[in-house]
Amino acid sequence: MLKTPLIAVNYKVYAEATGKKALELTKKIEGAAKEYDDTVVIIPNLVDLKAVIEITELPVFAQHIDPYGPVSHTGSITAEMIREAGAAGTMINHSERRMILADIDASIRRARELGLETMVCTNNVDVTGAVAALNPTYVAIEPPELIGGDISVSTAKPEVISGSVEIVNRINPEVKVLCGAGVKRKEDVKKAVELGAEGVLLASGIVKAKDPETVTLSLLEGLH
Repeated sequence: MLKTPLIAVNYKVYAEATGKKALELTKKIEGAAKEYDDTVVIIPNLVDLKAVIEITELPVFAQHIDPYGPVSHTGSITAEMIREAGAAGTMINHSERRMILADIDASIRRARELGLETMVCTNNVDVTGAVAALNPTYVAIEPPELIGGDISVSTAKPEVISGSVEIVNRINPEVKVLCGAGVKRKEDVKKAVELGAEGVLLASGIVKAKDPETVTLSLLEGLH
């Protein structure tokens, strides 16, 4: 398990984080990360995954895996593929790549068998509790209506964070709780940590920033 608190940066498929720009952005984030003894996880698009892994010392996760092994499934992403690429883990069930609970369970199991960490996204407290019972490494609570917005979950719905922390601690205290949606400022991160989260998951707040390195530094300050 990676050291927490942590910040996870989802590159999605933004133009600002694709191809050569993905590599440039990674170097800027890594420059900021070296200023702190904290973990910054990079989550690039699947085409750029291996190239990003090769140019950074930061842990890199895939954006998704499918719930089966190397069989007859055209266009699928297996846990074996991302491990071979050098990934440390994978995100699962992002709101833009939803999965049914049985497939989430199977994906977590596939990843665990191969020594990969799992960061499972959830949309509310009840789903967070259900996912915690499946024993992922992290759950990342992200109310979908706040994703990409200017108001963070820690401001708009602090009870979602505290409620998620409470239910995870009751069901499976080994699972680490992260939060996301609308996280853009140091204050957003600070509030999330105060509410019991062990880090944040964000995308546009860093990826679309004019100065990603400075923004990453500010967010890392918020962890403390």
